[in-house]
Amino acid sequence: MKTSAHSDAVVFFGATGDLAYKMIFPALQGLVKARRLAVPIIGVAQPRWSGEQLRARARESISEHGEVDEATFTRLCGLLRYVHGDYNDPATFQRLRHALGTARRPLYYLAIPPALFPMVIARLKSIPATAAARIVLEKPFGRDLRSARALNRLLLSEFSEPNIYRVDHYLGKEPVQNLMYFRFSNWVLEPLWNRECVKSVQITMAEDFGVRGRGKVYEEMGAIRDVVQNHMLQVLACLAMEAPKAAGSEALRDQKAAILRSIRPLEKGDVVRGQFRGYRKEPGVAPDSRVETFAAVRLRMNSPRWKGVPFFIRAGKALAATCTEALVEFKAPARTAFGEKLFGRSDVNYLRFRLGPKVAIAFGVRSKTPGEHMLGEQAELVAMDRHAGEMGPYERLLGDSMRGDAALFAREDAVEAAWRVVEPILGDKVPLHEYHPGTWGPPPADKLAEGFGGWHNPAVDFQGGIS
Repeated sequence: MKTSAHSDAVVFFGATGDLAYKMIFPALQGLVKARRLAVPIIGVAQPRWSGEQLRARARESISEHGEVDEATFTRLCGLLRYVHGDYNDPATFQRLRHALGTARRPLYYLAIPPALFPMVIARLKSIPATAAARIVLEKPFGRDLRSARALNRLLLSEFSEPNIYRVDHYLGKEPVQNLMYFRFSNWVLEPLWNRECVKSVQITMAEDFGVRGRGKVYEEMGAIRDVVQNHMLQVLACLAMEAPKAAGSEALRDQKAAILRSIRPLEKGDVVRGQFRGYRKEPGVAPDSRVETFAAVRLRMNSPRWKGVPFFIRAGKALAATCTEALVEFKAPARTAFGEKLFGRSDVNYLRFRLGPKVAIAFGVRSKTPGEHMLGEQAELVAMDRHAGEMGPYERLLGDSMRGDAALFAREDAVEAAWRVVEPILGDKVPLHEYHPGTWGPPPADKLAEGFGGWHNPAVDFQGGIS
């Protein structure tokens, strides 16, 4: 839902934390530079910092993750305020109330650990402006279906659903948005985008590094909670959803929620969990940890469009490459007009979306080889995305939430639908297999895609067809 009332202040809790440093300060500069942000910006955190210390932190952050635009940064500093204090201390929120001044429609951004959400939400009710405020929360939104529902109940006791913005920053990425645009703006795909023509769909999110010192945090999540339940299911929804029936964010979110509800809950045989060798030696990781750093799942839908078509998702750390890619493989013809026999994936049509780190869309086709015989070879038509200076996901999401555009945020029913899918296999319910760093995960994962050409391992440079 999009409303006309623009937020008249931004309050971000966790102003001295990691997320603010990596993402929020650069996004704030981008919004100020684009003249989309000219209201008070109030950072809240526990350390007894001065405003000067907060501005120094902002400069350091922007310098490390981009480039300081001096004129813009001067304007940003003119908007920045700082409130210190414990989140469980009523005096902290009295100071915040004073800092808000005449603001009546603030945006509260909770860039803090999820365990602190209930405490802050409960304290915000002491600020009169909260009645018309918007609130933004980072994932993970709950740890399972039960906790997600409990958090939703708490939020809805203080805020209306149109004023709740559940961030999945993946939805703010330009390549992910292009999945929907490409699908629904190229109507030539519509006759092919169904169970009659599509053999399978694969989504891979691979990282060639480990947990990078975040072992303690990762122990609380694992790959399924960290990226499968949110990022990967959102990408799936963009690929599989029906076209919105009307303009506006709610029509779009209706279709996303509908396709997520159509996914059958996972069973143990649909999942392979893995842990890379050496993970248990990471700081903060238990020596007998059963947390997965890799997950591969096979999903089935009750949707009329997709019934019988398997959707495969694979995500992991310490794999052979760093890339995210979605592959839609089409069925091969029963026979060709020229008598060729097509055996494997390298002979069939496909459409693949490289979502990162390079961005591209490629269409796999057959083309005749030179010579007197009617024989073909695989060719790939590639459209590389070389757009420079595109808006970062946090800049986009922060700006959208300030103006009340919820299209790129998860709604209550969609979040709960995604948790319902993974709920049966959370924790240590599925065996854990060790795998070597630099591979594509544990060998048992290969069996999930048997009968559908096996897993597609994305090429690092995107060139040369699929393997």
